[in-house]
Amino acid sequence: MRTRTTVAAVAAVSGALALCALSVPAAQADGGWGDTTITKVVVDGDNKVSVGISAAKTIKVSVTATDDSGIAGADSFTLEGPDYGFLMTGRPTCTEAGSTTSTCSASVLVDPKVDYLSNANAGTWYVGAWIDANDGDWAWEEKAGSFAFQRASKLTVNASPEPVRKGSTLTVSGKLTRADWQNLKYVGLPSGQSVTLQFRKAGSSTYTNVKTLKTTTGGALKTTVTAASDGYWRFSYAGITSTAAATATGDYVDVQ
Repeated sequence: MRTRTTVAAVAAVSGALALCALSVPAAQADGGWGDTTITKVVVDGDNKVSVGISAAKTIKVSVTATDDSGIAGADSFTLEGPDYGFLMTGRPTCTEAGSTTSTCSASVLVDPKVDYLSNANAGTWYVGAWIDANDGDWAWEEKAGSFAFQRASKLTVNASPEPVRKGSTLTVSGKLTRADWQNLKYVGLPSGQSVTLQFRKAGSSTYTNVKTLKTTTGGALKTTVTAASDGYWRFSYAGITSTAAATATGDYVDVQ
């Protein structure tokens, strides 16, 4: 994804992956011929892609298009983002949703251990799509859709003391970290990230928001609450464009 990635290195990964520092040919400006229209683009179901530091991630792209003659097929989709980020899917497979509409889907594999991801690659990415119709019409959009390409994040939580007397002060601490793609480890986010403290009473299946606090140096979190009843405490982070959302596993506290 960075300029140091070579085409030769790409060929060794998989048939579905094309990763390089190339750009879409200048001749392929947005446009088309006839009445072919791209109506919808979905990436990984919710237009958010989270990548950690070890596991490979398959990014699925679906593009829906219409033409009065029906859709014949699609070229490989391009995915472009910050810091010269560039991916190309395999050849899409198109499935008819009617006589005039089809959804064309393809995927690309990203492996943080071999693909030289830059932290600066995180952010808003765009899907480029070329669609061909049965009657020779076509449509090309360099930014047919967008999605968030995010650094995975983690949250920890610890509530103490355990057990605690009812009405006493309970200290809840934790840490918010995210993937450092360049060094393949998790590091604290910059101070000032908003994180929500949540509580689930024993016997309930629902967490409720208690308070919002900000991270400090290294992603540290610490606050106090009054112990009222047995239950689970956790932190929840909504995420930002460059960083995925995360929720800690609840920490149970016995209130006596």
